[in-house]
Amino acid sequence: MALMTGSRSHIHMLHPVTLREKVREWLKEDTPNFDYGGFVVGEKIETAVLLCKSPGVLAGAPFFEAVFNELDCNVEWLVSDGVFMKPIFQCAKVTGKVRHILLGERVALNCITRSSGIATLARRLKECAKQNNWHGEIAGTRKTTPGFRMVEKYALLVGGISTHRYDLSSMIMLKDNHIWSSGNITQAVKDARSVGGFSTKIEVECRSLEEALEAAAAGSEVVMLDNFHPEVLHNTASKVKEKYPHALIEASGGVTEDSLPQYFGPCIDVISLSKTTQGYQTVDFSLKIQKSGHNPHNPLVEK
Repeated sequence: MALMTGSRSHIHMLHPVTLREKVREWLKEDTPNFDYGGFVVGEKIETAVLLCKSPGVLAGAPFFEAVFNELDCNVEWLVSDGVFMKPIFQCAKVTGKVRHILLGERVALNCITRSSGIATLARRLKECAKQNNWHGEIAGTRKTTPGFRMVEKYALLVGGISTHRYDLSSMIMLKDNHIWSSGNITQAVKDARSVGGFSTKIEVECRSLEEALEAAAAGSEVVMLDNFHPEVLHNTASKVKEKYPHALIEASGGVTEDSLPQYFGPCIDVISLSKTTQGYQTVDFSLKIQKSGHNPHNPLVEK
């Protein structure tokens, strides 16, 4: 069943073949051979309810649904990704063979608890920028969990912030090791342009004003000011913008949710945080087989 239209879904960004392949990998990892518990419960048709037990933004519905679709179960959504939930909140119903429901339970919950945790943090970061009248981009990073990147990047979008580059093929980012191996920033940017051409942006990680100016002069579209103290950051960004007004300035390194407002400024275009996909707090969900006559309370939701 398709998601409800209470908020815009990003489900269409997910490649259906890739999604199916990923789900099959997860299910095979969790049950490589015999499902002993499944033998106990059998194949009678049951309905389970998905309950949110801690406050947060719902995210990850496409992955949750894809897991159960693979197991021939039907998912009926009562709310869409992007909605803020107050516990205890009934989000969906899953109907199918009870053995199949329990076979997909943990895999599906792993996706939705983590995805919702990321989206909840992302929503708070977005609201912080709005409250401070800063109109740049807050972004995640490539510091994602191996094999789980699609879920984590999707969750950032649901939460309302940027994913940054998805992988090494999405944008050319030249970091310290690239620069040291190439000899200097100018040479590294020149070599990157020769393979990336006109269609691929180049970003350079810089540790000083001198490096930032060199990167901009060499043709880097994005200048990352890495691990700058906020006061030095804004001064450096101002000087780069003064000479190269079209360069995008990204602040990164050591940014936390608490320190985020210190990085807001008129010359900062992007602020990236690795915490968006590392060390976030998950949202608590459970999947319960519905007993006859049981109707979990479903409080009002906040969009």
